[in-house]
Amino acid sequence: MINYVANITRLDVKFIKFLFVGALNTAFGYACFVFFVALGFGEILAPLFSTVLGVLFNFKTTGVLVFNNKNNGLLPRFFAVYGIVYLCNVAGLKIALLCGLGNLYVAGLILILPLAFLAFYLNKEFVFGKVKK
Repeated sequence: MINYVANITRLDVKFIKFLFVGALNTAFGYACFVFFVALGFGEILAPLFSTVLGVLFNFKTTGVLVFNNKNNGLLPRFFAVYGIVYLCNVAGLKIALLCGLGNLYVAGLILILPLAFLAFYLNKEFVFGKVKK
């Protein structure tokens, strides 16, 4: 019973870390997105460049701070996950523009939460969840 309680506590701490690191990663990624939109990069290149920078930043913060994992060998899987997230981001931005939402800043902000859920699920299942301890 004591081990069960310890495991729940460990899980809660890891989840809380994930939330804080996720907030940091989201702020960094959105700041990059805003920066590239302000430079006039548009709905294709702004999310591309912000995603690449965000992936590198997120890999280190998520791997080290949440999963206590410094294995750089997982980076290709991490990039693949964020390639999928990028394509969904571009599709979401295109849909927002087609639906009459002409503000990329707002569209990008609206997409943060669903893309975060997608990224978490894919990372849990295909990147860090596959690591044997």
